[in-house]
Amino acid sequence: MKANKLPPEALELVAARFRVLGEPNRLRLISALEKGEKNVTELVEETELTQANVSRHLQTLTEAGMLGRRKEGLNVYYFIADKSLFELCDLVCSRLQKELAAKSASLKA
Repeated sequence: MKANKLPPEALELVAARFRVLGEPNRLRLISALEKGEKNVTELVEETELTQANVSRHLQTLTEAGMLGRRKEGLNVYYFIADKSLFELCDLVCSRLQKELAAKSASLKA
């Protein structure tokens, strides 16, 4: 792991990034934006979260540089600004799938 070569300040930034991603509703929003940009109304409908909740999480994700936003008339559209989010999610999800498969196999034995 390269983290042991990072100064403490950099490790704090890494930890802050993981804290942002540690909220399941934020992961739902990122997933909802995977196929393209959406406005708040579309995200509320897709995730079934409240408008206030969606707005709060979008603000956090945008401030962290993970999402971008653009205004078109009265609408604000959100999009994935950091494409590495999908690589990270794929890595974590594939590891979890392997662990679950191993646990399932051991229960059947």
